Amino acid sequence: MSLTAGIVGLPNVGKSTLFNAITQAGVEAANYPFATIDPNVGVVEVPDERLDKLTELVKPKKTVPTAFEFTDIAGIVKGASKGEGLGNQFLSHIRQVDAICQVVRCFEDENITHVSGKIDPIDDIEIINLELILADLETVEKRYQRVEKLARQKDKDSLQEFEVLSKLKEALENDQPARTVEFNEDQDKIVKGLHLLTNKPILYVANVKEDEVADPDANENVQKVKEYAAQENAEVIVVCAKIEEEIAELDPDEKDMFLEELGIAESGLDKLIKASYNLLGFGTYFTAGEQEVRAWTFRKGIKAPQAAGIIHTDFERGFIRAETVSYDDLLEAGSMAIARENGRIRLEGKDYIVQDGDVIHFRFNV
Repeated sequence: MSLTAGIVGLPNVGKSTLFNAITQAGVEAANYPFATIDPNVGVVEVPDERLDKLTELVKPKKTVPTAFEFTDIAGIVKGASKGEGLGNQFLSHIRQVDAICQVVRCFEDENITHVSGKIDPIDDIEIINLELILADLETVEKRYQRVEKLARQKDKDSLQEFEVLSKLKEALENDQPARTVEFNEDQDKIVKGLHLLTNKPILYVANVKEDEVADPDANENVQKVKEYAAQENAEVIVVCAKIEEEIAELDPDEKDMFLEELGIAESGLDKLIKASYNLLGFGTYFTAGEQEVRAWTFRKGIKAPQAAGIIHTDFERGFIRAETVSYDDLLEAGSMAIARENGRIRLEGKDYIVQDGDVIHFRFNV
C-alpha cells in the first residue's frame, strides 16, 4: 500500500534539508527559491518498536518494516494559484499526495534569506493555505455552475451535489479549507470526488534552531503555529532540520547517544514519520514466522479478508479465517506456543475488524 506525504513550504524554510534527513537522498538544498524544481521522492521506514520486539521474540531470518513515501515539492510563492513562480507544478504535485506536511520557519538566521523579508510563521502558513484555497475555489465554482442548472430541474443527485458545492463554496470564500467543513457519509463521497487540495489532511512542521529543540515551547513562533493548528485540529511536530540531517548520517548507537546529549527521547523525524502515517488513519498489523517478521500497513476499519488481500489477492479471495493475537498478549506470553496454550490466539472470521498491533496468520484456500 503506497502512502505519500508531500513536504511543502515557502522557499528557504528548511524543506529540502528536512527531506535530505528523511531519505538521505542528497537533494539540493540551496539558499535560493526553487532549488527543488521537480518533486523528489524518497521512501523511508516507519519506526516501530513493536517490530523490533517481535524480531527478538521470533528470531526470523529477516525483518521487513512498513514504509512511507515522502515527496519534496517545489517552494511556493504568492500567486501560485494563478501560475506565479512554479505554481502550476506545485499544485499538480500536491494533487498526487495523500497528505500535506507544511514546513514552517520558526527560526531566525540572517544568513538565510526569507522570501517575505521577515520571520512570520502565521503569514507563511496563510500564504500557502490561501493559494490552495484559491485553487480549490476555482475547481468548485466551475462545477457549481454546471450542477446548478441540473439542480433547478430537481434532479435528485444534482440537488445533493449542489448542496455540497454550496457549503464548500461558502467556506472557501471565507478562507476556510474544505477539510474543516462537516459532511455526512454520502456527501463526503461527493467531496472526495472533487479531489480538493484543502481536503487533504495536514500536519504542520515547525523548524527551529539547534539550541531550541530541547525546549521548543519557549519559542514564541512555535506557540503561534500550535495555536493556529488547533483551530483546525491539526497536529504540530517540532524539528530542527539541520540536526535531523546530522542524525541521519549516524549509526543507531551514535544516534541514541546524540539524542541523549540533546535532551530529547525521540528524533523529530521519527515523530514526523509516525505522525504522517497516523494522519491518514492507517495502522500496522504483523505477520511473524521463522522465515520473516513483517509489518503491513492497513486502513483502520477494514475487515480481515481485506487485510489479507494486502499481502496477496489470493489471500482475500480464498480467505477462511485469521488466527490472531494482540501484540501485547504475545509479548506477555513470550512465544506463539505459550500464547496458544493460554488461549490468547483467537480464530477470527470475515467480519473481524483488524486492530493496530494484531499479529495475524491468515488461513486461505484457492
